[in-house]
Amino acid sequence: MAQLFVVHPKNPQVRLLKQAGTLLAKGGLVAVPTDSSYALVARLDDKTAADSLRRLRGLDERHHLTLLCRDLAEIGHFARVDNRQYRFLKLATPGPWTFILEATREVPRRVSHPSRKTIGIRVPSHMVALGLIEQAGSPLISTTFIPEGEDVPLNSAQEILDRYANQLAAVIDGGPCSQIPTTVIDLTGPEPEVLRRGQGDLSALGLS
Repeated sequence: MAQLFVVHPKNPQVRLLKQAGTLLAKGGLVAVPTDSSYALVARLDDKTAADSLRRLRGLDERHHLTLLCRDLAEIGHFARVDNRQYRFLKLATPGPWTFILEATREVPRRVSHPSRKTIGIRVPSHMVALGLIEQAGSPLISTTFIPEGEDVPLNSAQEILDRYANQLAAVIDGGPCSQIPTTVIDLTGPEPEVLRRGQGDLSALGLS
């Protein structure tokens, strides 16, 4: 049965996030609010948890999972970033953006795209998500919490608990989230390519 942790959205209680981090370390899946919608997260180094995450969402290996990172410096450890990409990322992070980048060897093959060797990476601006990453001590693999066969992300912690209590280790209730997912931008080509329009003002990044 999943534990429910009710936290302040802007100043989350560290002791509760630490408990959620412990459940992640034991191989559990956790639902956490972000600056877009609720996300389903697991530890990067836990293959069993990653497989469970894909099964719960109904995702195959070709679906990009996303690494939730604490800051821009951490991105560089898991993705190859040249000077052009770095300037773009510096302008855009933190925020409701997911970037497709070439994965480094630090990213397990099961997480990166099997043919392209790319990975989705983002730095959220939501304090609860950032706090959980901090407690985990490393980036978390994540996916937007959209129930299998549905199109709209979940934005209510109680609904997530009601529907997935037996499949999650914890649900962190930081209040309702937007039901608009992140904007996904591919940075692996000569110019940024918008793959999915979601939250965020593209004009602020010089895109249309």
